[in-house]
Amino acid sequence: MDARGYVSVEVPNGKYPDSPIRSNNIWRKWNKLSRLQKSTIYLLVTILIFIFIFTHQQEKRVHYNNKDDHRAVRGSGTGHRWPPQFQKNLQDSEPAAGLDETRLAADNEEKNAAEEEGKDDDGGDVGDDEYEDGGNGSNQAKEEDVDSNSSKYKLTGEPKLSFKGPQNERQRAVASAFKHAWQNYRKYAWGRDHLKPISKTYQTWFDLGLTLIDSLDTMLVMGLNDEFQEARDWVQQNLQFTTNKDVNLFETTIRVLGGLLSAYHLSGDKVFLDKATELGDRMMGAFDSVSGIPFSDVNLMSRSAHAPKWSPDSSTSEVTTIQLEFRDLSRLTGNSKYENAVSRVSELIHNLEKDTGLVPIFINANTGKFRSHSTITMGARGDSYYEYLLKQWLQTGKTVDYLEKDYVLAMSGVMTKLAKRTQPNNLLFIGEILAGGKEFKPKMDELACFLPGTMALGYKNGMPESHLDFAQEVAYTCFLTFARQPTFLAPEISYFNTAKGSTKDFYCKPNDSHYLLRPETIESLWYLYYITGNTTYQDWGWQIFQGIEKYTRVSGGYTTISNVRNPIDTRPKDMMESFFLGETLKYLYLLFADEHEIDLDKWLLNTEAHLLPMYDN
Repeated sequence: MDARGYVSVEVPNGKYPDSPIRSNNIWRKWNKLSRLQKSTIYLLVTILIFIFIFTHQQEKRVHYNNKDDHRAVRGSGTGHRWPPQFQKNLQDSEPAAGLDETRLAADNEEKNAAEEEGKDDDGGDVGDDEYEDGGNGSNQAKEEDVDSNSSKYKLTGEPKLSFKGPQNERQRAVASAFKHAWQNYRKYAWGRDHLKPISKTYQTWFDLGLTLIDSLDTMLVMGLNDEFQEARDWVQQNLQFTTNKDVNLFETTIRVLGGLLSAYHLSGDKVFLDKATELGDRMMGAFDSVSGIPFSDVNLMSRSAHAPKWSPDSSTSEVTTIQLEFRDLSRLTGNSKYENAVSRVSELIHNLEKDTGLVPIFINANTGKFRSHSTITMGARGDSYYEYLLKQWLQTGKTVDYLEKDYVLAMSGVMTKLAKRTQPNNLLFIGEILAGGKEFKPKMDELACFLPGTMALGYKNGMPESHLDFAQEVAYTCFLTFARQPTFLAPEISYFNTAKGSTKDFYCKPNDSHYLLRPETIESLWYLYYITGNTTYQDWGWQIFQGIEKYTRVSGGYTTISNVRNPIDTRPKDMMESFFLGETLKYLYLLFADEHEIDLDKWLLNTEAHLLPMYDN
C-alpha cells in the first residue's frame, strides 16, 4: 500500500477579500436561496435605489431654488431673469359664518328612478372623493409693485354688457334648469366644490367652492340677480385660499381665477378682483421651475409646487390654458408679473419642434421639452392648447404674430393628419396619432367637439372659409354622437369605422359610455349659430337639452350617468360637475337667444366659458 500524507492549510477569508474561494462560496449561497427570497432581495435593492435617486433630485431642486442669482432661460427675449421667486407671507384671519338656512328654496321635483353607484368614475375632471371640513382662514396677499407700463393696455372699444333675462320659452326652460340645480347645490353643498345630487351631500376636491364660483357669471347672464348677490356675499366672507392642500394649476385657473375675473368684469364689484389677485399671487409658485414651464400642482397655503404624483410631466393643454386669465389679471392690476410668466410659457412652447403644428400631450417642467412618443390628440391633455392659441391672439388685439402662425399651422395639421371619414356615410371626425407618430387611432373624445366652435371663431376673425366648412362638418358628427344614442346623450369617447364594408359609422365601448354633463358640443353649436345664423344649430341644442332633462335630472339636481346606451339603465354616478352650471347651461342659454347679448368682437369666453374682454395690444 502506498502511504499518502495530507496537509491541511486554513486560509482566513478576512485577509483575502478578493479570494475566488470566497466569491464561489457567496455564489453557492445565492444559488441556494429560493425564488421568493431572491425576488424579495431584488425588490429591496430597487426600492433603495429609487429612494436614493428621489432624495438626490429633491436636494438638487432645493439647492437650485435657494440660489441668490437665478439662471436665465436661454433664448429669452424678454430680458427678465428666470425663474422668479415669489413671496410667501401669510396672514390668517377669522373664519366666516355659514349658510342662512331660512333662505333655502323648496324642492318639489319628482325623482327619477335612479340608484347611486357604489364608486364614482368621473374621468379626468374630478379628483379624489373627499369629505372635508378643513379649517379656513382668509388672507391678504402682499402687494407687489405696479408696472409703470400698465396704462398702455386698452380695452377694444368700451365693452358694455347688458343682460335682460330670458327672451323666449327655451331660454326660460334653461334658466329653470339652472335654478333647480342651484337650489339643490345651495341646500346640500353650499360653498363646497360639487353637489352629489342623489345622496344629497357634497364632494370636496380643492375646497374652493368650485360650483359657486363657476356659476357667478352664468347667474348674471341669466338675470338671476338675487342668487348672484348671495353668492357674492359668500365670496367676500368665506372664500379663502389657506387650506393646506394641493390644487391643480389649470383647473383652479380656468374655474376659480377665470370665474372671479369674469364676475368682476360683468359686475364691477372689486371684491372679485381682490380675491382674484390674491389667488393669482398664491399660484405663482407653480412657475418656479428650471425651464419656466409650470408644475401642474400647487399648494395655495405654502405656494410651493410640484409635478403630479402620477407622472414627472405636466399636461401640455394645462400649461398652455392659463394665459388668458393671468394676462387679464395683469391688465386689471397693472402688475406685469402674471402676464410675463404665462407669456414666457407660450414663447417656450412656440420654439419647440412640432408635427405640422401639432403637439404631444405631455411636457416636462424641468427640461421644458415634450415627452417623446406622446399621443397627439384634440381630446384630453391636448385640446385647449389649440383653443388658446387663437384666443390669445384675439385677446392681444391680433398683435402677437407667432400665436396666429402657430394656430394656422396647427389647423392645417388637424385637417391633413387627424381628420378622416367614416364608412358608410362619409362623416368627418378627428382621430389621434398614437405614441411614436406612426399609428392613427379612429377615436374621438367628446372633449374634441370644442374644435368646431374654435374654428368658427377663427373664421370670424379672418381665417379661411375652409375652416368654417370643416367646423360645420365635424359639428354635425359631434351632434350625431348624441342623436344616435337612445338617451340622446353622447358617450365620453366614440370610435369610428373607416374600413370599407362597415355598416355603422361609429360606436362606443361599455367603459366609455358615460356622460359627464359636458358642454363641448353645445359650445360649438353656439359659436356656429352666432356666426352663421343657422337656426338648425338651435334645434340640435334643444334636442340635447331634452336628453339632459329626461335622463340626468333628479330631485337633488342633475347627475352624470354611466350608460348612455340604455335609457332604462343609465346607472347614475351621483355627481354634478361645476362646469354643468358654468358652461353647459350657459352655452344652452346663449344658444337659444333671439338677439345676441355678447359681442364677440369685444369679448372672449375662456375654456370654462368665463367672459374676458379683448385688448388692443
